[in-house]
Amino acid sequence: MTDLKERIAAQLTAVRDRSLAYTAAEDDLLVRQHSPLMSPLVWDLAHVGNYEELWVLRAAAGITPLRPEIDDIYDAFKTPRRDRPSLPFLRPAEARDYIGGVRGRVLDVLDAVDLADPSPLRRDGFVFGLVIQHEHQHDETMLATLQLAGRPGVVRDGDLPPGLSEGPEEVYVPAGEFLMGTDSLPWAYDNERPAHRVDLPAYWIDRLPVGNAAYAAFIEDGGYHDARWWTPEGWRWRQENGVFGPLFWTREGGTWWRTRFGRTEPVPMDEPVQHVCWYEADAYARWAGKRLPTEAEWEKACGWDAAAGRARPYPWGEQDPTPELANLGHRAARPAPLGAYPGGASPYGAEQMVGDVWEWTATWFDGYPGFRAFPYREYSEVFFGREYRVLRGGSWAADPAAVRTTFRNWDYPIRRQIFTGFRCARTAAPEER
Repeated sequence: MTDLKERIAAQLTAVRDRSLAYTAAEDDLLVRQHSPLMSPLVWDLAHVGNYEELWVLRAAAGITPLRPEIDDIYDAFKTPRRDRPSLPFLRPAEARDYIGGVRGRVLDVLDAVDLADPSPLRRDGFVFGLVIQHEHQHDETMLATLQLAGRPGVVRDGDLPPGLSEGPEEVYVPAGEFLMGTDSLPWAYDNERPAHRVDLPAYWIDRLPVGNAAYAAFIEDGGYHDARWWTPEGWRWRQENGVFGPLFWTREGGTWWRTRFGRTEPVPMDEPVQHVCWYEADAYARWAGKRLPTEAEWEKACGWDAAAGRARPYPWGEQDPTPELANLGHRAARPAPLGAYPGGASPYGAEQMVGDVWEWTATWFDGYPGFRAFPYREYSEVFFGREYRVLRGGSWAADPAAVRTTFRNWDYPIRRQIFTGFRCARTAAPEER
């Protein structure tokens, strides 16, 4: 278990370095609310420490609360994001001191804990995986907030590999059963469990996410002005909000431009489209003569190895994500060009299914057969129903520690500030099976 403890300690350090990097700015940027959709950045910073205290120090180790008077301030279910600026939240210096104090105690607990303990929280370091993934998810939320803030120079960029244009538009997934979800990945969330058999008819799925060039063609063909392509709810949303393209896009002088972390640049036509909501993705798919894949279709195309009769944790296999396989972990502040990761292809030949953009699916978020909430209902179960659509795959802003074939994300179908895109699918015709 020594190696596991060392890996946990390294991941705790890495995620905290990331959180502090995104909040290494003047106090005014951190305490302001840049959109009613998002919390002040400093709220997210102290929230991850409070969550860590609740689960590692109190629930797993039984340590007396450090700051019980702030629990309600950082309870995400007590105050919606739009109202959090009115809370008496910790100011930046105090927030950094608080989360630093929590982290020191957490490392002491890690040093002493028995990771072979049968307790579900302690076994295989589950509680540490819980807080590591939670903090990475808030780091991605911080990046979305910084994009809305529009302050140049705060978010670093980087280099990405070139794209490759060769290859089919779609890949074929034959009919048959596959194993969806997991019973074996130790840090998987409750909504990824239990593993269960799903039988699907044959279908085709796009080899790559839908790109900016293809999406611009939809716009230029009048896609935002033709109700045929939209659900009634989506058409109503488009009309009421005057939407004409992805969030952060503008049209000037015959060129599409985007604003990315405070800087305006021409839209790179070879990248996956991002900042589109479910309604936009669904309308494009209809216009293209296709549809959005179901969640099960997405997962099978991503990770099912039919030859081996088992699911892979990543499209390419067992190996942890690397910069050669996927665009994850904020390697750069944007999606990679289409076709940049042929080595990360799934067994069926689908590429860039992990990283770059979260991908909308046609499925409402709900529990799998036999679902059991753990360690608390508010992580997943309270969101089940017909309000939230499932997103899969992880974006460029998602960390490898919080991404896998079975990982499930969800959001309202109107959300666009998150780093979302999509790919299309279609049911195979009889003569194609």
